[in-house]
Amino acid sequence: MDIRPLRVTAYRRLWVGNGVAYFGFQFTSVAVPVQMFAITHSSAWVGLIGIAGLVPLLIFGLWGGAAADVVDRRKLLLASSTLAWLSTVGLLVQALAGAHSGYLLLGLTAVQSAGFAVSSPARQAIIPRIVPGPLVPSANTLSYTTTTAGGVLGPLAAGLIFGAYSTHTGVVAAYLVDAALFTISFWATWRLPAIPPVEHEEGMQRPTAGLSGVIGGLKFLVTQPVLLLSFGVDIIAMVFAMPRALFPEVAADRFHSSAAVGYLFSAIAVGSVVGGIFSGWIGRVKRQGVALVGAVVAWGVAIGFSGFAHQLWLALLLLAVGGAADLVSAVYRQSILQVFAPDQLRGRLQGVFTVVVAGGPRLGDLRAGATASLTGSTASWAGGGFVAAGLAVVLALVFPALVRYRPPSSPTGPNR
Repeated sequence: MDIRPLRVTAYRRLWVGNGVAYFGFQFTSVAVPVQMFAITHSSAWVGLIGIAGLVPLLIFGLWGGAAADVVDRRKLLLASSTLAWLSTVGLLVQALAGAHSGYLLLGLTAVQSAGFAVSSPARQAIIPRIVPGPLVPSANTLSYTTTTAGGVLGPLAAGLIFGAYSTHTGVVAAYLVDAALFTISFWATWRLPAIPPVEHEEGMQRPTAGLSGVIGGLKFLVTQPVLLLSFGVDIIAMVFAMPRALFPEVAADRFHSSAAVGYLFSAIAVGSVVGGIFSGWIGRVKRQGVALVGAVVAWGVAIGFSGFAHQLWLALLLLAVGGAADLVSAVYRQSILQVFAPDQLRGRLQGVFTVVVAGGPRLGDLRAGATASLTGSTASWAGGGFVAAGLAVVLALVFPALVRYRPPSSPTGPNR
């Protein structure tokens, strides 16, 4: 792994803060469904948690991106992080008070999601301002690897808490851990340098944090084939080749193991972590558009073959290969966006990116489940993977702007 970005003090603080916060958030992401089911004894109520988190993410992700182009990004990150931290404290207080209200849980989840939606574009748009241009892919790889590792280790640690204590005590402990770790993240953000908006370029519309600012970012996006295609291949990969909605059925019917579903859910993330550890080559690739398409094709093919696997170890191995390919594609998508877009528009485009990343897998869940009801789980799983790989190739051949993309050769310094 290329760890040179960690030599940049500001990035090192951002990396530590993000990693600690994401690990802590996993405790809440486990505790909220557990508490909701304990209160309501209804999986339908648990399902509403996803909607409560998605709607603010779609709305405030776009607004947060527009705001990140207008105000100091450090201040915006501090304000939005404060909102998310207060919602976490609210979850802790209601658990201690024994509120037993599903509506309150949904409301606090929505507030927490709104805070994350605003902070996410600002957090990503900060990276090219504090890291030299040639190190942006490596910085993104470090960030993705750390958050993915948190996504694996956090739920495991939360599971240990719930296994050792009663549901009420476990819920309180989980919220307390998240709030404490979030405090560390807030301190790391506080220590970042000021990152004000760059000078307004002549001929470019002055950015605003309102609807016109969001529309201005979308207008720029539709005129940039490279960015549109990078978003397009991501949507293809997630909508057609995300099989997680099929894991419970396949674990029960094919592998006849209740434990298999947990292994299936973790395999992709484990593959991403391993891929990140051996990712030193990513920053040296110049034809990043070709690499992005290749990674999406590799993801689709690995998922396709894993859908045919009747040995659990083989399915897990192929899912892990897909996870490694997904990390590579995610790094190049993020790096292309951060380097290609002008800084005055980077926050708004990060907002669109946040919406795409959040919405794609959820649409993939819907596609996989609906297709499986018609064709069966194997055809839905394997067929979706191969369709994604094929569509990515077709898109690259019909619209070659993405595969022709190379990052600028001239290095750019921090706070440019």
